[in-house]
Amino acid sequence: MSTTRWWWIRHAPVANPDKLLYGRLDLPADTADAAAIAALAARLPHGAVWLRTPLRRTGDTAAALLAAMGEAASPTIETELIEQDFGTWQGRPSREVYGALPPDDPFWSDPAGHAPPGGESFDAMLRRVQPAIRRLSETHAGRDVVAVAHAGTIRAAAALALDLDGDRALRLAIDMLSLTRIDRIRSSVGAEAWRVVALNLPFGTEKMY
Repeated sequence: MSTTRWWWIRHAPVANPDKLLYGRLDLPADTADAAAIAALAARLPHGAVWLRTPLRRTGDTAAALLAAMGEAASPTIETELIEQDFGTWQGRPSREVYGALPPDDPFWSDPAGHAPPGGESFDAMLRRVQPAIRRLSETHAGRDVVAVAHAGTIRAAAALALDLDGDRALRLAIDMLSLTRIDRIRSSVGAEAWRVVALNLPFGTEKMY
C-alpha cells in the first residue's frame, strides 16, 4: 500500500480593497504576517515535494514558508493547478458583477456549471484539476506533497476526495493561509481511496467571512 500525503495551502492574502474577482490576475501575496507564516510552516513536513501554480501569489507564499522552515526547495510550477478563469468578470468588483446579473441568469441556478463570459466554469475547472491531482499522486506516490494553490484548486481536491459535485464543492470555505490535508491511498492491488485528514485549518489573520 502506498499513501501520498497532500498538504494543500491557499496562498497568503493579496491587497484587494475593492473586493475584485481577481482569479488569474497575477497579484503579489502579502506575507508580512510572520507569526501566521511561522505557525503554518511548523506544521509542514520537511523533505517534501513542493508545487505551486504560475501565479506570483503562490510563489511568494511558498518562498516565505520555505524560508521559515529553513529549506531550500524550489517548487515546481504546475499550470493545471491554476485558479479558475473568470473571463470578463476578472478584475471587476464582485458586488458589481453579481449585482448586474438578472434573477433568471443561469449562474443562480447552476453556479458550478455556468462559465463567466470568456472564462471557465467551476465544473470545467474540476475536469482540469482532478486528473492533474491523480497524475501527480502517481508521480510522487508515497511522498509528502506541499501544494500552494488557490481556493478553487483546493475545493477541486476536496471534491475529488469526498466525491462531491461542483455545486457542493463550492460550499466549502477555503481561507487564506489555510491548510487542507488529504491522503491518496493506493492499495497493493491498485485500488484508489482518499482520506480527508483536515479541511481549512486556519493560520492567517484575515478571514473571508
